[in-house]
Amino acid sequence: MSTEVLVEELADRLAAWQPGERLRVAVDGPAAADPGALAGALIAPLRVRGRPAVHVSTADFLRPASLRLEFGRTNPDSFYAGWTDEAGLRREVLDPAGPQGSGRILTRLWNAATDRAAREPYAELAPEAVVLVSGPLLLGAGLPFDVTVHLALSPAALARRTDPAEHWTLPAFARYAAEVEPAGFADVVVRVDDPRRPAVVLTRE
Repeated sequence: MSTEVLVEELADRLAAWQPGERLRVAVDGPAAADPGALAGALIAPLRVRGRPAVHVSTADFLRPASLRLEFGRTNPDSFYAGWTDEAGLRREVLDPAGPQGSGRILTRLWNAATDRAAREPYAELAPEAVVLVSGPLLLGAGLPFDVTVHLALSPAALARRTDPAEHWTLPAFARYAAEVEPAGFADVVVRVDDPRRPAVVLTRE
């Protein structure tokens, strides 16, 4: 299908999920699949369907450089297990957006460019809001998502579409595929080997 059809279909599915309740959605995929672009594209269609939406990127929830880069700037094991501040993401976004949460979230926690807290004000979520969290390696860590969308690339397509300067991350994605197998349990799997013609290959209602 076209990207436009994919966005509309996903918006229909997400708008119908847990009506009247907040919804926490993972849009999981490597930078080569651009999960942030898909998450951002869903905001307007969801709002049209009566579901206010907020996009949170894990790029704004990184651990401090002193921890993230402790074993070097190109260590795939650090990228795999120590790059994202999962505790902060859970504390400031996922738990407050949950059914018993306060509804007050931070959309940005850390400014990686300055390596300091982002000092972002808290945002109040509507009761039926959808929180879209985009980034790599999101699944399998026990983060409390209500819906998971995984953007899948074959190893060859991932290598081809990853910036050469970021090829050091490829072993982390190979490990993720082997250990977590995100395509095996995500609610929606979208194959994006050809970014112009994404294909939904697995869905769970």
